[in-house]
Amino acid sequence: MIDIKLEADTIDVSECIRLVSSASCGGINVFVGTVRNHTKGKKVVALHFEAYELMAEKELNKIATTAMNLWPVENIIIRHRVGELTIGDVPVVIAVAAAHRAAAFDTCRYVIDSLKKTVPIVKKEIFDDGEVWVAAHP
Repeated sequence: MIDIKLEADTIDVSECIRLVSSASCGGINVFVGTVRNHTKGKKVVALHFEAYELMAEKELNKIATTAMNLWPVENIIIRHRVGELTIGDVPVVIAVAAAHRAAAFDTCRYVIDSLKKTVPIVKKEIFDDGEVWVAAHP
């Protein structure tokens, strides 16, 4: 099962784990990205994410499908926030369930690394003294 969503509301990490779980899977790997309070020596006060939603969802599905063809995994959930987030908020969750842990770990790493490289999501870093638009995943 592949379950992809871009969300304006808070991502429920526990719900992602529940949805990806399966009686046939002994390993669940979860990546939770959070908004940190600094970047390149500057204090961050917030981030704002925007996505070209149709293209982003298409690319996320492509990544998940490729991952399922590379590793024996049963379920992949990808959630990414859009809108404004503050320090500690969760902009991205990747949850992967497989029969064995190695496939879950490898798939989770592949999905987040691929997302960072290819999905059309941009972010604005908001500082005390200004803001700048950057690729969310350079």
